[in-house]
Amino acid sequence: MADPRVLAIRPDPDDPLGPVAEWLRGAGVEPVEVAGDEVPGNLAGYAGLIVLGGYMGANDDAAHPWLARVKALLREAVADELPTLGICLGGQLLAVANGGRVERSPDGPEYGAQLVAKRSVAAQDPLFRPLPIATDVIQWHVDAITRLPPGAIELASSPVCANQAFRLGRLAWGLQFHIETTPDLVRQWAADDADALDGYDLEAILRRSDAAHTDVAETWQPFIAEFAAVVRDPDSVPPLRAVPTSIAAPLTDPAAIRAALAAEAQAARAPLTPMSLPMPAVRPPHDD
Repeated sequence: MADPRVLAIRPDPDDPLGPVAEWLRGAGVEPVEVAGDEVPGNLAGYAGLIVLGGYMGANDDAAHPWLARVKALLREAVADELPTLGICLGGQLLAVANGGRVERSPDGPEYGAQLVAKRSVAAQDPLFRPLPIATDVIQWHVDAITRLPPGAIELASSPVCANQAFRLGRLAWGLQFHIETTPDLVRQWAADDADALDGYDLEAILRRSDAAHTDVAETWQPFIAEFAAVVRDPDSVPPLRAVPTSIAAPLTDPAAIRAALAAEAQAARAPLTPMSLPMPAVRPPHDD
């Protein structure tokens, strides 16, 4: 029996699936990657949907008319409970397509390797439950999701950008950050965005990005494997239960880190018990 296929929409040729394609295949799912202007009219024949990042904004339909078709597919996927993952622009499009809001990030852009923290409700999410409390991701965005869609659940956050990850309906997840990059790709983005990065310690950003990619792969390859498991068996995910999102405080010192790890161990022993988890501080791009 053939592996189920996932449609992977690539709005920007400079943001391919990268290692995520290999992770999906290793988990028994076949990605079918298409350019943004080549999206099909519906999702017939596909067991899942992934939408990747891009240089355009989530509201730039006038300049990129095919964005409207991508949003229509995202609405279709949510309504039909087709396993869906939006990454960076893809997460923003998932939000906008379903009643959320994306604007210029009020606290400024994020570049390079940063930390995001799970919310307490993530202990009940099939994809986020196994993740560490605080995990490395690659950030590269100037816009942000400033309002989640109605009914969405916030799963991860950071001090600079509140809505780092969310779940919409039973089987759709949106990420503000990147997990599909390589060090070479981030260096390419830095060269392309040299003017926007004027004033940043670019070498520090790139060194940190180079070093973080091993940790990113270690954390997010299992996440993609869990997503693939949902693609193969959507019925394994039960209906959502309404759980309030907690307010996460910054995690800034070793004692707080130890307390967070202890809370994580407790969560692992009782994964369905909601608890308040602290949030890590942002890694400043100028630090070595």
